[in-house]
Amino acid sequence: MRYWLFLILLIVSVSACQPDTTDLPVPTVANIDALATAVVLTENAPPAGFSNVSFPRIDDNLDLLSGWRAELTFEFDGVFSQTTRSANVRTDATIIYNQLGSARRVVAEIVDLDTPDTVTQLEGVRLGPDTFLVRDGTCLTNAGDDANVLADLRAGDVIGGMLRADNTIDRAIINGEAVWRYDFVLEDLTLPALQLDANSRVLDFRREMWLAPEHNAVIRYFVTMEVENARLVQSELPVTGTVIIRYNLYDIGVVPNINVPFGC
Repeated sequence: MRYWLFLILLIVSVSACQPDTTDLPVPTVANIDALATAVVLTENAPPAGFSNVSFPRIDDNLDLLSGWRAELTFEFDGVFSQTTRSANVRTDATIIYNQLGSARRVVAEIVDLDTPDTVTQLEGVRLGPDTFLVRDGTCLTNAGDDANVLADLRAGDVIGGMLRADNTIDRAIINGEAVWRYDFVLEDLTLPALQLDANSRVLDFRREMWLAPEHNAVIRYFVTMEVENARLVQSELPVTGTVIIRYNLYDIGVVPNINVPFGC
């Protein structure tokens, strides 16, 4: 990266025939650090219109792309507040999309509060108007709304997103895409799986979000939070522990072949 420093020389001529001269104002000295920062920001700025963005659901805009694959994790590892009783929840999901075929495939593994020692494996497939649901290897006929809910599941339904994020100077290539890094504050976080109220505390909040302006899509989204007295949506009791969110988007423009699940 090259930094161009510009030195402006001001030459002032004062007539020697004037016996009493008044000191002329001294020009403001340029702040070299500020100039360097301005150059970096300019050289690393995203395309016009992307200085700040909003993704209340992290997978907003993906239906406009021909094909892709998203992988996500939502995990809570902790205890019910003021007890030693474990409170562990985890959802891992892969979502594959084919725009032309109006097809989606969602594969999920879920550990919930009611069955912490059991992993439920689910697969939902949408092929146009038809949906299929597989649970722990068994195709469920007449699954109805359950099949629709899983086949149409969006990453944002599980891990949310943010109301506003502002561009930083960082650029990278992630998952094969040219991306810019964005930052956001806790108050702009949307997280449907976790509720914070007046009795809750956030002790630590780490995050990163990388956007590909070419696709207007989030490519990577990571959040780690330490919380006290928060509330998981499936629990009436408050919990204390660690929230981990991981999301990656892959294979943009690759149109997948999605078929009826095995056994259906």
